[in-house]
Amino acid sequence: MGLFSFIKNAGAKLFKKKEEAAPDAPEMSKADVLKAEIARLNLPVSDLSIDLGEHVVLTGIANTNADREKIILAVGNVDGVSGVTDYISVTNPEPESTFHEVKSGDTLSKISKEVYGDPMKYNAIFEANKPMLEHPDKIYPGQILRIPAQ
Repeated sequence: MGLFSFIKNAGAKLFKKKEEAAPDAPEMSKADVLKAEIARLNLPVSDLSIDLGEHVVLTGIANTNADREKIILAVGNVDGVSGVTDYISVTNPEPESTFHEVKSGDTLSKISKEVYGDPMKYNAIFEANKPMLEHPDKIYPGQILRIPAQ
């Protein structure tokens, strides 16, 4: 639990401006948009509450630290979010991952070599960030990734 910082102007562009929304579409709150993204990614969490202020505040219950971390990253890697305060409890604790900010020129292989000493372990990072990552080559500067312990 704690505060996680993100690059405010990097990430998925989920928040539409009023002029971009369909005229007859009901307007969703930013919290509802974030909840919809978590649901779209099939990230398991119960009793989820999202409060928006200076940072996004998450509360709820996740089964594992991996699920909790993926929820934090799914919300934090959204354009317009600069921080996530995490109050998600975990029913089956496991070792926590570390987080890595992608820099210009980074690849999963380069990050893997830096973290694990072996560029061929990039798939462990890719798998740890599914379903947010759809392909190992689709990372961007400013994105925060989970780096599982090996």
